[in-house]
Formats: sequence, structure tokens, C-alpha cells
Amino acid sequence: MTSDPPARRRRGPRPVPAPTEGGSEAEFGDILAVLGEQLGEKVAEAADPAGRRRLKGVHFEYAADPRSVHDMAGDAGYSLASNWFTQLLAQLAVANSITKSQLCVFLFVAGGQVPGTGIAQYTQQEITDGLNTIAARKGGKMITRSTVNRAIQALCGYNWVEKAGNGRIQINVRLWFHGNSTAQHDVLAEIADRHDHDAETFPYAVGPQAAHQEELDLGFEAEEDFRRRRRTG
Repeated sequence: MTSDPPARRRRGPRPVPAPTEGGSEAEFGDILAVLGEQLGEKVAEAADPAGRRRLKGVHFEYAADPRSVHDMAGDAGYSLASNWFTQLLAQLAVANSITKSQLCVFLFVAGGQVPGTGIAQYTQQEITDGLNTIAARKGGKMITRSTVNRAIQALCGYNWVEKAGNGRIQINVRLWFHGNSTAQHDVLAEIADRHDHDAETFPYAVGPQAAHQEELDLGFEAEEDFRRRRRTG
């Protein structure tokens, strides 16, 4: 006479670990703990003589990490620029509505802003030396400090930059910003306070105003005349 098998203990709902304040890594650990508990119970059930199916394996599939960063050249990180402004720069350059020195000074300063501030900490001599780095190595034409000074004055008139004192230059963060949106809104709020919330001052009313399109001599006429002479000769 055999004894009856012990009655199977009825299981209630499995406890779910309470969320912790340790961030995503801690929550991930909690999930693994729950999975480990369930796997342990499955292994125990696999040895049950009642004929349950044996667990063969578990497959985990991970999604791409949303925190991965862009792959950018250089070690200076990357900034966000207005697409409208990027196209405007090209249009102004073709129309000869900004000078080469103004364009170069702005790009150099905007690319060197301190993250999250919109501030570039450069003296005019440092901008001059920075722009001349490659020209000095290759013996090319170099920009002068007086040209840099004139370019900065023009850029201030365009509301692309603003002098912030002590060798600091405030970039118009509506055009170009190194940082996240929260930091940008904080910078905009500080700028608005400095200018009494006047919508006609920096960083608004972006110039240069009345950009004029000049006819550019690209040499196409001379090439066409040469072709005509070859056909009629």
C-alpha cells in the first residue's frame, strides 16, 4: 500500500519587486531577478514525475541602446544648427552678402562654444591664431587680427553673436547650440532677462538685412565664346 503523494501547494500571484530609485540599471536587475525565480521554478517542475514538459532553453533578444551617441569626426563633440540658418549661410555667401572673414569667424566661434552655455571663450587674438592654424603650416594666406575685429563687429550687427565681456562671445543659440533643449531654453531665458524681453534685440531680428544678389562672374561667357570660335573657325 503506497501513500498518496503530498498535496501540491497552491501558488498565489508571484510578487513583483517594487521599483527602486537606482535608475534603469537597478530596474533591469529586478527584471532579471523575477526571470531567475521563474526559471528556478521551471527547473523544479521539470523533475516532477507528473509528466510536465522539460524546459530546453531561454533566448534573450536586446533592442538597440537608445543612449548610443553619434559617430562624429574629432573630439569636440557636435552641435545643433538651424537648417534654415545653414541654408541662409550658403545663400549669403553666394550672393556676396557676407564676407569670407565674417563667415569663417562665425563658424570658428560657434564650433568652440562651451557646452550648455552658448558662450565661446576666445579673445580676438585666439580667434586669429585658431583660424590661421592650417594656413601657417602650409604657408597660405592668413587672416589678420584687425580683420577678425571687423568681422566680429559685423556679426554683432547681424545678431549672430553678442559680446559678453571678459573675452567671452555669446552665440545666438537659436541658430547654433551645443547642448540639449533644456539648456538652450535656460540660455534663452537668461538672454531675454538681459534684454528686458525685447523681441527686436539679440537673439532675434537676424541679419544681414536686405541681402542683395550680385551677378557673379564665373567665367562661363569666356568659355562659351571659345566654343563658338572653335565651331566657326
